[in-house]
Amino acid sequence: MSARPFGELEVLARAPVRKAVSPVPLLFIHGAYTGAWCWDEHFLPYFAAAGFDCYALSLSGHGASRRRGGLDSFSIDDYVRDVSEVVAALPRTPALIGHSMGGMVIQKYLEHADVPAVALLCSVPPQGLMGSALGLMLNKPHLLGNLNQMLAGSQPDPESLREALFHQPVDDDALMRYYHLCQPESHRAVWDMTLFNLPQPARMHRPPMLIVGTEHDHLIPPAQVAMTAALYGLEATIIPGMGHGVMLERDWQSVAEMLLDWLTVQLVEV
Repeated sequence: MSARPFGELEVLARAPVRKAVSPVPLLFIHGAYTGAWCWDEHFLPYFAAAGFDCYALSLSGHGASRRRGGLDSFSIDDYVRDVSEVVAALPRTPALIGHSMGGMVIQKYLEHADVPAVALLCSVPPQGLMGSALGLMLNKPHLLGNLNQMLAGSQPDPESLREALFHQPVDDDALMRYYHLCQPESHRAVWDMTLFNLPQPARMHRPPMLIVGTEHDHLIPPAQVAMTAALYGLEATIIPGMGHGVMLERDWQSVAEMLLDWLTVQLVEV
């Protein structure tokens, strides 16, 4: 793994382990409270081993990217500009894979540009976060409170991270490592995703799109994933027995294999 220089943005990169199966690279966009590191646990090495040139971006204010101390100044549009900056620096337009907030960023990016393919994993729906917040308020108010603590920069109980991201068992050492890698999120970006800067589907390019959710996602439940798919005229794929953090769950490889099969059809077998 290497950290490629993209101005002041942290971009983790993994070259294909064997001859590239497609000239189209993959660019992974993380969700709220995390950074590019979440993809490098499993997905970047897996897809590099499968023959793809892989990159994972830490959005501004996240990971080792610019202005970590100015996190609350960043909007979803700023995150879209981060993606545009990295795409422009790559040798070829990549396919985009986004998780949670990263899926919302990709939807906003498609208002301005086209890409070969898009995968949205447990993505914030185009209708925004209001439905998710109401669902948490009714069903898991303690989890909503802990997420708000993280948003404010406080350190919640590590068990809240377990509940938010995982349905499958995760050992305590891994959980604490992820806990210390997580960070606050931009208030401005969260408000954008809730109300003020939602995607405008009529303006969006429509590349081939895969929409994936999980059975036990407390943050973006299956009904919201299905709602996203329906808006784009597609059917959602709901993975049984998993939670929100699909790239970190014990059975992450089943999701990666499904995504690889789909990307192979879109980017290789054409």
